[in-house]
Amino acid sequence: MDNNEVIEFLDYTLLEHHIDDNDIINFCKKANMYRPATVCIFPEKIKIAKEILNPNISITAVAGNFPEGSHDKEKIGKDILTAINLGADEIDVVLEPRNTDDYPNEIELRKLEQMRKAAKGKVLKVIIETPLLTERKKRAVARMALAVGVDFVKTCTGKRGICTEEDVKILSYELMRHELTFKEKLGMKISGGIKDKDTVMKFMKIINEEDSTIIPQKRLRIGASSLIDKLVTI
Repeated sequence: MDNNEVIEFLDYTLLEHHIDDNDIINFCKKANMYRPATVCIFPEKIKIAKEILNPNISITAVAGNFPEGSHDKEKIGKDILTAINLGADEIDVVLEPRNTDDYPNEIELRKLEQMRKAAKGKVLKVIIETPLLTERKKRAVARMALAVGVDFVKTCTGKRGICTEEDVKILSYELMRHELTFKEKLGMKISGGIKDKDTVMKFMKIINEEDSTIIPQKRLRIGASSLIDKLVTI
């Protein structure tokens, strides 16, 4: 896979609260030049991004608390609606883990249902924060999210740990399992510490070993802020 093909999978990210309008303008100009799948920004930056960004590039907004998710499902729903009303095409939202033996349970199911409802058919990517979870909990929450109908299950924000080979293997398997069980093709977003092409290729190899249809069907996204700079200078 060449560098331009990798860029087509990117959710190109700029999630810093202190940035000004010029930072967003320059960020969007770079996105226009290299054409990632989407740019990922805070909702309050959408208006100026839309003035600069090529309309063929989607805008992802992080909704709710970030990088730590909210435990208030009503607030989560309102934040998602706000982002959509501001012009977001896609939503990234954290499903905040709880450090209890019964996680995930009915609480998480209701939050996921609220997220799906509030997103109103927009692409919904739910961040499950894999670095904070055991394997059992990773699988359980991924299955719950996929059953609710999220479009992408995302590994992590990268703020509390990075995406690992185990995480990629688990989510790839769960997507394959979900498709076999429910005949529904959903996606995964790998994010957190992905800073070079070697890492991308290693993760893609794992994905192909678990489910060879995910990548060609564009059911993969890669969340990164600095990766694009590495790819365009090689």
